[in-house]
Amino acid sequence: MFVQIRGPGFLAKTPHMQRYIAFFSPHAGMRKKVVGLLGSPLSEGNTARLLSRALDGARDAGCDVEQVEVTCLEFQSCQEMFFCREHETCILDDDMQQMYPKLAAADGLIVATPVMTMGIPGTLKSFMDRCQVFFMAKYHRKQPLVPQEKRDKRNGLFICIAGMDIPEVFVGPKLTAKAFFDIIDCRYGDELLINGMDRIGDIKQQPALTDAAYKKGYALGVSLGATESTGASKGSGSADLPEK
Repeated sequence: MFVQIRGPGFLAKTPHMQRYIAFFSPHAGMRKKVVGLLGSPLSEGNTARLLSRALDGARDAGCDVEQVEVTCLEFQSCQEMFFCREHETCILDDDMQQMYPKLAAADGLIVATPVMTMGIPGTLKSFMDRCQVFFMAKYHRKQPLVPQEKRDKRNGLFICIAGMDIPEVFVGPKLTAKAFFDIIDCRYGDELLINGMDRIGDIKQQPALTDAAYKKGYALGVSLGATESTGASKGSGSADLPEK
């Protein structure tokens, strides 16, 4: 596979850096933004349904919301080139270039994933690993990409489902998620953990669970200081496919 890389002189001219500058300007918009990361490869599966309902809740609380299907992004895993040690981005030229400013600009973040092999899916893990740019800025250069006044207010929600019904099933995913939230300067504020999905099957048959996701998303929006909107539907979304 051909690897595209960037030279050190590109930084000031790239669109993603221009978005950083635009976001950090005093004229940035006032509505709170919540980004939802879907780690499941099933775009209409149980994990996707829970994320959708959580985003519905955040939207009804007055936030602008955006869902990102991580498995649809084109990017490579971290190659440990350490370009980010001294620069605000990665040397690899792929879809992660548009994700860095998106993650930095978000007020709230929702990560939704199934458990796979007592951890999280490989693509989502690679996505998190590519956020080494935040790690290096924060811990190596002591110049976090998210300004102090913003990171003090950022809040996150972790949604995770598992097929098995054993006590340790969420230990690995939670450790990874908490590390990710810390690296990008977003508080791990709340979680929704649902095990026994092998038994439950299709989550649309369990409205109490999708309602829980909605309430968690709504609470996230409220925690960000969003202005509550009216008239948004709080009913069930479209049907989806079972997922473990």
